[in-house]
Amino acid sequence: MARRWWNGSNPGTVFIRSNMRSRSDWAAGHMSWSVLMIDVLRREFIYLWYYFTILLDQIVLYWLLGMAIGSVVSVFGKERIHRLFGSLRGKKLGLFGVVPACILGIASPLCMYGTIPIAASFSGKGMREDWLASFMMASILLNPQLIIYSAALGTTALIIRMVSCFFCGIVAGLLVHFFYREKTFFNFSGFDEVRSRDMDPNVLLRLLKNFGRNVKTTGLYFLLGIVITALFQRYVPNDAFVSLFGNNEGFGVLMAATLGVPLYACGGGTIPLLQQWLHDGMSMGSASAFMITGPATKITNLGALKIVLGVKRFALYILFSMAFSFLTGIVINWFIQ
Repeated sequence: MARRWWNGSNPGTVFIRSNMRSRSDWAAGHMSWSVLMIDVLRREFIYLWYYFTILLDQIVLYWLLGMAIGSVVSVFGKERIHRLFGSLRGKKLGLFGVVPACILGIASPLCMYGTIPIAASFSGKGMREDWLASFMMASILLNPQLIIYSAALGTTALIIRMVSCFFCGIVAGLLVHFFYREKTFFNFSGFDEVRSRDMDPNVLLRLLKNFGRNVKTTGLYFLLGIVITALFQRYVPNDAFVSLFGNNEGFGVLMAATLGVPLYACGGGTIPLLQQWLHDGMSMGSASAFMITGPATKITNLGALKIVLGVKRFALYILFSMAFSFLTGIVINWFIQ
């Protein structure tokens, strides 16, 4: 009979020990993977925080200064601006009235939901619709706060923004004059002039309350814009961006004009993004196209305009905004080159 050798090990015990080693190896591997992921996330957070603080340091003073000047204009100059615009009714300026209407629209600190009731009041008193179109278009695109914000983009970008917005308002007024001379363009029925919230008898408190409302309205969008810019700076390759918005100028202008529609939520929030884009190689024409379609198609503005324009004229407004921004971008790139 063959002799069987027994080493004293229980087969079940061997299996349990082997299984325990497998589980131990799996746990060790899982733990090392978790540690690796934590290290990666911590490293990315450090990078993003670095970009965030650099961007914030570059632009926060422009944001604060813009809100301060906007509050001063709103508290001390708003009524005077509107009185000046109302006084145009008594002047025989004809078609040239679109020029002061544009200037006063840019100077007005009101948002679109504040501008429409003012325009409705002027319309009820007999103000010409081409002047109203220029005033409202310019007011949509630019205001004193946004002018200060845009200074962070550099002198060239600031001048281009102001000039292009001014001419956009001029063209809007001219189009209404020539194509709606015998027809009504706006429908302000149901809009009453809103009461000003700057009513505190103490001038300093009135100014501080207005400043606080500006911070509350724009602060979240401003910080969100910096976060998006930091993400863009960290994860979007510079070469890909330059090839899209820098070298391929015609297509880049069209893409920038299109991107302005979904990305533009607040003027101050897009300044960090534009600042980074220009630094990375975006053409000035593409930037100008974005700066026109952005505020022109901002969701809050569109909601108000849809009410006073109706479906057909609202579609014409969108088409005009996109076409003007694209042509402006092409012309600016051609001149700068």
